[in-house]
Amino acid sequence: MPVQSDDELASILGQNRIAVVGCSTTEGKAAHEVPKYLQERGFEIVPVNPFAEEVLGEPAYDSVTAVPGTVDVVDVFRPSEEVPEILDAVLDRDDEPVLWLQLGIEHEAAADRAEAAGLTVVQDRCMKIEHKRLNA
Repeated sequence: MPVQSDDELASILGQNRIAVVGCSTTEGKAAHEVPKYLQERGFEIVPVNPFAEEVLGEPAYDSVTAVPGTVDVVDVFRPSEEVPEILDAVLDRDDEPVLWLQLGIEHEAAADRAEAAGLTVVQDRCMKIEHKRLNA
């Protein structure tokens, strides 16, 4: 079952390195403003955007599998129908990051598959909103 409790959310938000799938170069878009907010609060943001060289001053990667090093959380800003493909890339990694689907993004079958593989899943929640709420 996807994460619901504040304790679990706080634990996830205690992680540091976040790969942001769909991280945008466009100011004003949630996919830019949320990672920017997190970066400003000390999180290490790793943009995943095959159409950008750099986002928020960080090198962008073409896919989750291309991100070097350990990833704590994969934060997804892509349409719900793309989640299974993103999950495939996450499962190809050697680490076991949390799969966080942003506000408005849900995919029950992919969430079930991710949990069956041992991953923690958050659906339909915004990391910025949850961080602000839990750290007010």
